[in-house]
Amino acid sequence: MRIQISVLEELLRSCPQLRPQLYFKASLTALSHAMEDQVLAGGVRMPLVIASFQRERFYRQEAHRYERIAALTPHIYVLAAPETSFMNESKKYETIAFDPDDQLSREWHLVVIGQNYAACLVCQERQTVAPSEQENAGLSAMDQTRRFEGIWTFDRQVSCTAARILLDRIALYRPELQPKVDQAKADYLVEAVSGVGEVDPDPFAQRLVTYLQAGQYKLLKAYRSMSAQERRERLVNLITSAMRRSLDPNEIFKVAVEELGRAMQVCRCLVYRCKVNDSTVSIVYESLASAMVKSLVGQNWPLQANPLFQSVAQRQEAIALADTQIPQPIDLSSLDLLVDRWQIRSWLMVPVIYQGRLLGMMELHHCQADPYGWSQDEVGLVEAVATQLGVALIQSESYANLEDLNQQLEALERTRSNLIAITGHELRTPLSTIQVCLESLASEPDMPLELRQVMLNTAMSDADRMRKLIQDFITLSRLESGRVQWHLEPIAVDECVDLAVSSIRSMNRDEFPQIRAQVPLELPHVQADGERVVEVLSKLLDNACKFTNPEGEVLIEAKTNGGKMLEITITDTGRGIEPNRLETVFDRFYQEEGALRRTAGGTGLGLAICRQIIKGLGGQIWAESAGRDQGSQFHFTLPIAPEIAGNSSQISNNISNNVNSST
Repeated sequence: MRIQISVLEELLRSCPQLRPQLYFKASLTALSHAMEDQVLAGGVRMPLVIASFQRERFYRQEAHRYERIAALTPHIYVLAAPETSFMNESKKYETIAFDPDDQLSREWHLVVIGQNYAACLVCQERQTVAPSEQENAGLSAMDQTRRFEGIWTFDRQVSCTAARILLDRIALYRPELQPKVDQAKADYLVEAVSGVGEVDPDPFAQRLVTYLQAGQYKLLKAYRSMSAQERRERLVNLITSAMRRSLDPNEIFKVAVEELGRAMQVCRCLVYRCKVNDSTVSIVYESLASAMVKSLVGQNWPLQANPLFQSVAQRQEAIALADTQIPQPIDLSSLDLLVDRWQIRSWLMVPVIYQGRLLGMMELHHCQADPYGWSQDEVGLVEAVATQLGVALIQSESYANLEDLNQQLEALERTRSNLIAITGHELRTPLSTIQVCLESLASEPDMPLELRQVMLNTAMSDADRMRKLIQDFITLSRLESGRVQWHLEPIAVDECVDLAVSSIRSMNRDEFPQIRAQVPLELPHVQADGERVVEVLSKLLDNACKFTNPEGEVLIEAKTNGGKMLEITITDTGRGIEPNRLETVFDRFYQEEGALRRTAGGTGLGLAICRQIIKGLGGQIWAESAGRDQGSQFHFTLPIAPEIAGNSSQISNNISNNVNSST
């Protein structure tokens, strides 16, 4: 059966003196519980209780209370719209199921009537949104902001009127209960027994205040939680925005430590980069609450010897110590001097982690005489900031790696362009010469013998030039890819110098600058690949002679450097190098005058090959020059052999076989 007449409207027509009031759902819950507790406490003997719930799910929350009330009185009637198992039953008390579209589904009623006590709560929900729209919008049916309009009173006449209206409804819903309903009307809907005073409202008021206080406490707790969450999100957003304004790690750390220290109001806040295996770290980023707190900037902060750091790094979880003066699960006895010196009474350490990788650490110190208990909200806040800091650092690293990659791509593009230009020129020129010479020999059978020999010599010279170019490409490719087999043995530097000088002088050049060697015979042997050392010396000498006038001089010197290395220097009085080009000259395809407008031949691979060879032998190579037309010096070092082994003449024979091809 479906009834569309409101109980509240019927009550107001029967009692026109009543004026409905506005109630929130939380207030109705407190009033209902206070009325029920009044019955459970024995304040109402053998009462009539009628409770109307809007939905079965609301009734299920209170079912246990009505089971207890049922032990005190047989006249309990509970009404609700069924959703799962609620139905018309007569067990411990009467349950009445009404149609979900019935007007009662939008009302909230509770009526309690005893011999000396009467109270009623009759309300109708005020809805600005239809129930179906409310559910579709995701609004909770238990929302504490739901509003009701109705009557709440201790007036016996009003309570009896409300009970009569509800009992009539119950008889309509369940006609078989008509005799029980009539008995309830006869027993309860009468005037109060004469001579019995009104009920004492104090117990009811006390219970009502208790519920209201409990509700207020829950509300304040919710507000504190919301405030803490808002504070946390605001701080995280502030720090995140500040950190992401810059991709500079220094700026990121500076912002993070200042904002976190200000928000947490700690005596000292530290943020530093570190790895799991770091032994110490120098403190750079710090925030202090006052000038009275000692600064750690510039101090070497222990990590390997710090059990707290080790525990945080291994567990990758924050550790909060409220009092460092009492025993802790982690043995901090090794940190007693550190704690005393820097007055650390309470200590919070939070790791900066990204995908399981330790990037840094956040430390917060309280230095007062009294310990400080770190709350879960505070720890969670610092962890949230640490998470954002980790993301910012990874973004910064990614940006730096991207910059390096862009530079490498630019260098690769330059290399490609130079390769095309240089190989095109260096290959095409000798090929053109060879082609002209061969065509002349083929088309001129009567060519004089002397001219034929000139043609053949020219073709052979350019063929050898092409062979050396290809050999340089192959050598550099093998060196850069690590596919070179090194034959290390103790060798004498003076013999390598003699072989390189002989190789240079054997070249078909019209004029050479004077080449002098000042290599003491008593120098220790070096542990190196003799063939490769001769190749380096030959290329450096060839480069020096190429850019030095015949009137100039090239000097080769050697000396020990630091006891473990031997330094060899080739000095020329030639064209010199600009200071900003001293490192660039070792790049592949570098040409001081440009690829196609130079006075000296070459591919620009010689110095790049020298750098790769010296690096592979465990040494270093560098250039020095005062500038244009000031000459230049090329230095490289080789490791000194631990002991002399083998015969130097045999070594000379071994490395001289391939001198011509190496240079």
